Amino acid sequence: MSIKEIIKKITPTFLLDFYFWLWAFFGALIFGFPSSKLIVIGVTGTSGKSTTVDFISRILEESGSRVASMSSVRFKIGDKESKNELKMTMPGRFKIQKFLKQATDEKCKYAVLEVTSEGIKQKRHKFINFDSVVFTNLSREHIESHGGFENYRNEKIKLFLATRGSHIINRDDENAKYFLNHPSKKTVTFGIDKPADVMAKSVSDSSFEVSGIQIKLNLLGSFNVYNALSAIAVAENYGLSVQICKTALEKVLSIPGRMEVVARDPFLVVVDYAHTPEQLKQAYKSLGKKLVCVLGSCGGGRDKWKRPELGKLAEQYCKEIIITNEDPYDEDPLEIMEQVASGIENHPYNIVIDRKEAIKKAFVLAQKGDKVIITGKGSEPLMCLENGKKIPWDDRQITRELLRKPTIDKLY
Repeated sequence: MSIKEIIKKITPTFLLDFYFWLWAFFGALIFGFPSSKLIVIGVTGTSGKSTTVDFISRILEESGSRVASMSSVRFKIGDKESKNELKMTMPGRFKIQKFLKQATDEKCKYAVLEVTSEGIKQKRHKFINFDSVVFTNLSREHIESHGGFENYRNEKIKLFLATRGSHIINRDDENAKYFLNHPSKKTVTFGIDKPADVMAKSVSDSSFEVSGIQIKLNLLGSFNVYNALSAIAVAENYGLSVQICKTALEKVLSIPGRMEVVARDPFLVVVDYAHTPEQLKQAYKSLGKKLVCVLGSCGGGRDKWKRPELGKLAEQYCKEIIITNEDPYDEDPLEIMEQVASGIENHPYNIVIDRKEAIKKAFVLAQKGDKVIITGKGSEPLMCLENGKKIPWDDRQITRELLRKPTIDKLY
């Protein structure tokens, strides 16, 4: 345990909360409370946040507005874009306020922010004037750090309690009832199964219809229909037409590290960020059969409960399973991998500690017509090891290197 973690553990909660609140206030003060000059849209939930942020931004840009966006994938202000290399979905308070100030300097009208439960817990959302907030979905995540699922859900709800503008909510999610009916000027619901303000009809894979207009996404995964619906609901909230949404959404060819197709020959290779059981299940289901799967478990020292669950899902959906290293931090990586493997009962699997070798092993095992899916890190540019060490990493780059000749000749 680091000194920082020890201090957090022994410090009374009310002092920690005050400390977080104070830093949030000073961050906003120093940069002149920039969110008051923007229309700020927050996106929270367990899955789909980054894609939803991207979809919303594309639609707003298509409408002619200048937009800033911040997600676990990238930071974008107008035409300027950079990768998020912080290994943090929601940066610290000063970084967020500086980003918002830069957005105002660049004459942006909107700022679309990915908001996490950890960020809310540490008051990073404070002194940001959210005009509207989006709830995508909720499943078990960060259970250990929050002390239970209910606490995790309650952190998400705090964003809605702090936002009196518009609440945009996934009506189909079983936790929707906890997000509905909080004080707001307007509530907009979206969904497929339950009656909602924005509903998708005639859903088939990534194709669906809204208000009589057919939309065909270019992304893998039927779950992206929900991400698109949430963005359309935001557009509806700001008076934008479904036709503008269609034009913007159909221009999106890929989202970095989110069901991203990295290769199609000699077999399909997909890289995805999935690191929770629900995310992994949806990723596997979207690709169908004949899967060769490379997986680990997100982050050493956290969410240990889900490790055997990931192994269980791999056994259910994959013909070949390769368990490998993935951001072990200070935990023994082999122990993490064995815990993932403990969920596999009657299926052969491979444990390969070197992630590059694990991906290479997948390519050796894959046959024509198979689909290789590499999960857990997506487009993340770093791998976190013990004692705070970080090394450059990119599953997509490793894939391209291994499949590039003459390397590929050595695989077959």
